[in-house]
Amino acid sequence: MIPKVRRPASRRMITLEVLANTAPSPAFRTITLGGPSLGDLEVAGDDQAVRLFFPRVGQDGLRMPTLDNEGWMAEVLLLPKSRRPWVRNYTVRRARPGEIDIEFALHDGDAPAAEWARRARPGDPAGIFDLGVSYLPPPGVAWQLLAGDESAVPAILAILESAADDLVAEVFLEVPSAADVRVVPAPPGVRVHWLPRPRPGRPGVLALETVVAADLPPGRAYAWVAGEAALATGIRRHLVRDRGWAKSDIAFLGYWRHGRSAPG
Repeated sequence: MIPKVRRPASRRMITLEVLANTAPSPAFRTITLGGPSLGDLEVAGDDQAVRLFFPRVGQDGLRMPTLDNEGWMAEVLLLPKSRRPWVRNYTVRRARPGEIDIEFALHDGDAPAAEWARRARPGDPAGIFDLGVSYLPPPGVAWQLLAGDESAVPAILAILESAADDLVAEVFLEVPSAADVRVVPAPPGVRVHWLPRPRPGRPGVLALETVVAADLPPGRAYAWVAGEAALATGIRRHLVRDRGWAKSDIAFLGYWRHGRSAPG
């Protein structure tokens, strides 16, 4: 699942620190990062993603890569785990002068990023490396479909906050519970469908079933779908096979796989 991405014209490794740690709802945590080098980030809005670097438990600091290109991966992997940072991909939820918000979905279990988000305190180090934007609607579409589980909620909310006033969209957001439903500022042509997941329930299943059963508008559309891998591929397969969509009008991203942890 390698989507089209608009990369920044230039990018650098950026070392920051935690400014605040807040909880917008029970299953989410927002970490605000800032620092003098944040000026090196070219803020793009929409679903702008970054590599997020953060220390492992027991490390007394953050060892950031020195290379401002894809060679950083080898640099990090050659470090012993005692000095190697964790690295995960996250969306810039919101940007303000001198600071950015990164929002985390607190999955069940002990995933490194969720654990770090729970314990992060002001002054703790973190770093980012810009990955660009994958939300790239083509001209000429009549409306958009945005769908995801909780891991995609920050990106979709960021897209809506950056949207033009004339956006027409159907938005499906699956979240762990009704307590995670929020008021979403969006253009008048956008309908947001919150989908609190029954327990027990596998993430992504409810969103997939709801989109498959939905009475969607007519006309050419663009879809941006992200979250658990089976959700992303399932909605794409449904749109292409059952609704006749062109594959080129669908961006789909598998952020994670149920039952598997990311390497690192």
